[in-house]
Amino acid sequence: MKSEKLSQDGMTAPAKILVVDDTEQNLIAMLGLLDSPDLEILTASSGNTALEILLREDDIALALLDVQMPDMDGFELAELIRGTERTRSIPLIFLTAASHDPLRTFRGYEAGAVDFLYKPFDPFSLRSKVGIFAELHRQRRRIAQQVEDLSNALQLNELFSAVLAHDLRNPLIAIRHLAESMASNENATVARNSSLILDSSKRMSRMIHQLLELARLRSGAMMLNLQNVDLAETCRRICAEFAPLDEAGRMVMQQVGDTRGVFDDDRMAQVISNLLGNALEHGPAGQPVKLGVDGRHPDTLSITVNNRGTLHTVDPAELFKPFTSGNRTDTVHHLQGLGLGLHIVERFVSVHGGKVDVDSSLRDGTTFSVTIPRRRPAGKVAAEFPR
Repeated sequence: MKSEKLSQDGMTAPAKILVVDDTEQNLIAMLGLLDSPDLEILTASSGNTALEILLREDDIALALLDVQMPDMDGFELAELIRGTERTRSIPLIFLTAASHDPLRTFRGYEAGAVDFLYKPFDPFSLRSKVGIFAELHRQRRRIAQQVEDLSNALQLNELFSAVLAHDLRNPLIAIRHLAESMASNENATVARNSSLILDSSKRMSRMIHQLLELARLRSGAMMLNLQNVDLAETCRRICAEFAPLDEAGRMVMQQVGDTRGVFDDDRMAQVISNLLGNALEHGPAGQPVKLGVDGRHPDTLSITVNNRGTLHTVDPAELFKPFTSGNRTDTVHHLQGLGLGLHIVERFVSVHGGKVDVDSSLRDGTTFSVTIPRRRPAGKVAAEFPR
């Protein structure tokens, strides 16, 4: 549907009403009857002329068709209107001077009519019906305009997020290098402050990375590099990255079965990293964080990440939304991210053809379960993400 047109004074454009009748006097009468600043009346004296108008004009709110016309009657014209994608949605009202005939009326509705009026009809009733369809059409145009405006705003917001995240990286890299160089300073206060700066810069780096990933997800510009990978090896690599942060040695990894498959190793590494990082951060101190990789099923691979914390909500519809996170009941934490980690996890798993489930209880803690197909054709494929 074409976007809403606005006149110079800001009011919506008049709704276009097509009137088709082979009698000139009837067309003149309809022009007088429907005269209104909110309506633009288009007239045609034959079916062929009506089709020419429909090809030339767009955004027509309603068509009033005389049934009895030479060469092409109203039913035939209606079938042609309904048979074209461009005009299929135009509401049709049939007008006829013939006697009441149930078969004729049935044929009219079968041809796509929303109403069937017999002449002489009540002019007030006709004006009311035309006014209702004109208003419905204006509402559809307003909705279409709002959808277009929202879509444009979303695209601009995504572009802004991507540019902002990209431009923030350069000064952040400089801050991290300076903090790292100061961390070995003999002055304890300087060393401690540099360590705090480094921790904050790392947290900001994770936020920027999540914003970039979200921008790629929303734009659909991401590509998956599918290759033969051992999922257990990917898990061990991520565990090694988190080892310096796991001073209490809470991480426990278990592997069963053949864990080899075809998937994007980098994306699945991000899935594991996000889930494992959340489990370590939000799990109770001193309690184990278990990472399991299961390759016993011939067609799928599974990952589970469990800690002893619990969530107020385990509704995936809420938990995996962007900029939200489950409310933990175990401990109180400072803001560590933007609430994008689980959303990115769900999207990456989904594009691999898999799914993410979550279960949380006081007895068993919180477990995130990821299941993906074991094998897919190798090579690069476009990743499509719903908006």
